[in-house]
Amino acid sequence: MNQSPEKNNRWQAVKLALGFVAPYQRQIAYSLMALFFTAAITLSIGQGIRLLIDQGFATQSQALLGQYVLVFLCLVLGLAIGTFTRYYWVTWLGERVIADIRCKVFNHLIHLHPGFFENNRGLEIQSRLTADMTLLQSVIGSSISFALRNFIMMIGGIIWLFITNAKLTAIVMICVPLVVAPILIFGRRVRGLSRESQDKVAVVGAYVGEILGQIKTVQSYNHQPIDQRKFHDYVEDAFTVAKHRITQRALLVTMVIILVLGAVGLMLWVGGIDVIEGRISGGELAAFVFYSVIVGSAVASISEVIGELQRAAGAAERTIELLHAPNEITSPQKVQLLPKVSGNIEINQIAFAYPSRPNVRAIDNLSLQIHAGETLALVGPSGAGKSTLFDLLLRFFDCQSGTIRLEGIDIRQLDIFDLRRCYALVSQTPALFYGSILENLQYARPDASQEEVEIAAKAAYAHDFILALPQGYLTQLGDLGQGLSGGQKQRLAIARAILADAPILLLDEATSALDAQSEFWVQQALSQLMINRTTLVIAHRLSTVQTADRIAVLNHGQVEALGTHTELKTSSQLYAQLAALQLQPS
Repeated sequence: MNQSPEKNNRWQAVKLALGFVAPYQRQIAYSLMALFFTAAITLSIGQGIRLLIDQGFATQSQALLGQYVLVFLCLVLGLAIGTFTRYYWVTWLGERVIADIRCKVFNHLIHLHPGFFENNRGLEIQSRLTADMTLLQSVIGSSISFALRNFIMMIGGIIWLFITNAKLTAIVMICVPLVVAPILIFGRRVRGLSRESQDKVAVVGAYVGEILGQIKTVQSYNHQPIDQRKFHDYVEDAFTVAKHRITQRALLVTMVIILVLGAVGLMLWVGGIDVIEGRISGGELAAFVFYSVIVGSAVASISEVIGELQRAAGAAERTIELLHAPNEITSPQKVQLLPKVSGNIEINQIAFAYPSRPNVRAIDNLSLQIHAGETLALVGPSGAGKSTLFDLLLRFFDCQSGTIRLEGIDIRQLDIFDLRRCYALVSQTPALFYGSILENLQYARPDASQEEVEIAAKAAYAHDFILALPQGYLTQLGDLGQGLSGGQKQRLAIARAILADAPILLLDEATSALDAQSEFWVQQALSQLMINRTTLVIAHRLSTVQTADRIAVLNHGQVEALGTHTELKTSSQLYAQLAALQLQPS
């Protein structure tokens, strides 16, 4: 019989937690020993109270009173030491496990194909790595231990209740089914609301990241009031779901407290009559009350922890989804080794549509032969498929039909790291990271020396402006390279590509952000860099590619024309139109 999806997800969440906790058996043992030790001492205090009343107060012996008070203080000291040990190791375990889960999720996400992030917002995933992980840490590092401790206390307390007085225990036990019923009923509701609440919180985090990441655009359009209203709506949605969840949990705890403490009150009435009539001693009743309170508070605490566990189940389910997200772009099990890469690329009848637009072909039966060492420019209107072709060459996506061969080998038969090592990419929007300029340039080659970095920067005409900055190559950049002009960012990206020293260059409007003077010098640097390298250049400005060996005119995902600048002006109507618009004499 197949399990329901809900039970299956719950079981997977348990397996996930156990899989990450299992390597730390020594720490688990320390935690459990401390937990049993503190539970045993707490339960022993009840007997200490009985002896203190029956043997100390009742006998009016100062010696016996002092003796039992001393025993009581020793128990308290042992409880304090045990509690410290339990808290340290349980909290350590929670922090360690969550650190491992975060690394596991990140290591999986960073290898997923870019298509995954078309359908899943990166900022929402980022929020889950923080909010969901914090919740899981709280549960693993606190709530589970708390629940286990209270469960032990409940079992031990019930045993001592029977030992102390079976008749009174029967009164307390009547309420057990009445307590379990609301836990089951409300627990199911809380679990569903917890998952929904975590989703709402993730949306809030994603929206914050998006707005703060585009803060200049937000402020330049005076969009703050609208964004404030939208954010308020997102927060209120999250609050509404949280309010429903809180109501269900509060009702659960309230009913448990009423039922459990109601039973304790009934027991006190019956027990008080037995003391008055001499059937039990005052110490026995005091001990019984102590154990009753322990059992009642343990049941109430467990019911409250169940709510936390329900929330954690929602967080764990999302974590499982991320860990199980399939990577559609992987290296084959048996890879073919690349010979020395000269830059021969053969594109044969490839077709491709993005996952988010499966019925619209971005590339439509495109064929192209790229020769080693040549410079091939890709021109055409926006949406013609130029950048998509770069994505396919780098295997960010796989084409749905046709083949791309590098040095005669289908790129799907190559190790993905070996394939991408053959390319140096400079995108239209420079990709810079938080950190120093040196770290950003070494992104292409982490083992590059300071001298090699400076040589690459000089070739990209970035060295002089870097030295003019307050800390030179150690100058810290903000997120996305904030603090630099567009031209400076682009020159750093070009320097990084130069440092990569790859046999194939992919230049996606690499000089688009440069002023005329900077563009001239960078073009000179690129001209030297392109020698003996295969270079593919995406260009919207034809002035930058007139000297290319060949120019491919792309339109609607197809190669409409191929030739030199001079040939295309007469053979391609589209190219002639572009040339007339851009290259007409002033």
